[in-house]
Amino acid sequence: MAVGKQRLKTAFVLLSLLMLSACENDPLSGANDPKSDTWSIDFVGPSFMQGWLELIVVEDMKGRLLGGPSGGGLGSRNLELDKEYARGWRPRIGNYYSMTGADLPKRIYVRWQSIIEQITYTGWVTISEDARSIMRGSTARRCPDWPERQASFSQSLTLGLAPGGVIRVWVQDNCLNNVLVDHGQAQVEPLGPDQGRTQGRYAYPIDENAKRYVERWGIPYGSW
Repeated sequence: MAVGKQRLKTAFVLLSLLMLSACENDPLSGANDPKSDTWSIDFVGPSFMQGWLELIVVEDMKGRLLGGPSGGGLGSRNLELDKEYARGWRPRIGNYYSMTGADLPKRIYVRWQSIIEQITYTGWVTISEDARSIMRGSTARRCPDWPERQASFSQSLTLGLAPGGVIRVWVQDNCLNNVLVDHGQAQVEPLGPDQGRTQGRYAYPIDENAKRYVERWGIPYGSW
């Protein structure tokens, strides 16, 4: 019995040494690079498509419900009116929020005001295993385009919110690319902005520049 235990212990040590050697010989391994124990969530909207985030709730893989960011504007409006910036938009730097103590997301609830439409939306979006796999890989592997740099310090997810109740989800891979992974469709919130607590008033009025943009280019429903 003792001999069997000794053999098992020896095999475990050898396996550990082999794994350590593999990491040391793999220039793309991020196993020894510094990592955060949190991940971040960001929220964005198409340019000129003004909105206001009311609430985000994350259900993580352990079934816990955790509050995310609340309050914050959507849709930058300080651009020129020379082209259709909002059509088929891509995520830009928005409002990062650290999800401390949360496991990776299973699904996300969001409620937001589409100020450009004067409509409030509410709904859930399910986060796929493919999305979580990319998030894990972003800190586990270095980018082959710059193997001398450390792997990403933390995992991140971007929530895109657009007119019509469109929800899009991007995650960042190990080469800092934003990969579109999931999408959802929110419903109109019947109680209106702030669930009726503001008597129908939205967070702020439609910006004049955004109004001119919509007059010229319209709201590109179906392009997201």
